[in-house]
Amino acid sequence: MEQDWESRVKGLLKAELKRREVTYQELTDKLAEIGVAETPENIANKISRGKFSAVFLIQCLDVLGCNTIRLND
Repeated sequence: MEQDWESRVKGLLKAELKRREVTYQELTDKLAEIGVAETPENIANKISRGKFSAVFLIQCLDVLGCNTIRLND
């Protein structure tokens, strides 16, 4: 089911933010450094819905310094 995948990818990104203690504002600032214009509200909405592109996910993980991801526990 697509909703399950959306929940999974949303959880993955939220976990990385929490692990690194990065707020949406800080993520916005980090994305701006690589030329990605977002607002904290827009990021919150994207993550809340779990609907964002693979490009956005990789941009976020990259600026967070995440070199690897675990898809399963």
